[in-house]
Amino acid sequence: MAEIRIRNTEERISGEENVREFLSKQEVLYEHWDASKLPQDLQNKFVLNDEDKSQILATFDSEIKDLAKRRGYRTWDVIALSDATPNLDELLKKFENVHTHTEDEVRAITAGRGIFIIKGSDDVGYFDVELEAGDVISVPEHKPHFFTLMDNRQIVAVRLFIETEGWIAHPFADPAFQK
Repeated sequence: MAEIRIRNTEERISGEENVREFLSKQEVLYEHWDASKLPQDLQNKFVLNDEDKSQILATFDSEIKDLAKRRGYRTWDVIALSDATPNLDELLKKFENVHTHTEDEVRAITAGRGIFIIKGSDDVGYFDVELEAGDVISVPEHKPHFFTLMDNRQIVAVRLFIETEGWIAHPFADPAFQK
């Protein structure tokens, strides 16, 4: 289950309803899917072939299509990151800079853990959303944020897009942000 850490105060928010309520006030969509329906052999597998990715998409087909219909997403795929990913550190550097998008950034975590760091309202500032299997988040367009892995450096996520070109980041310089 997702947990939030507000960086300015170190306050932590946990529990599905509390997390959903906080994120809703920050204009961030949060949902939870049943990650246990994923076949056991894929629940902790972080190096995936095309067949594995297809199986993940098939397992969550109804959830993906429901979310896509409600939010206008037109394409989706699966991303898997771990220490086995070639050039992982270089790839993470691309993700680990505050940026925005011209569409929502959506991730449905199917295995592993990761963190979205998001710029909230002026009274909140930046906050971390620690995600695990089953958590689904949609950071709205133009909202400054970035994503990184947790200490175990393993994650599998379904990504949904409106634009068929996929992930396109626009750097957001913010002198107030501190890692």
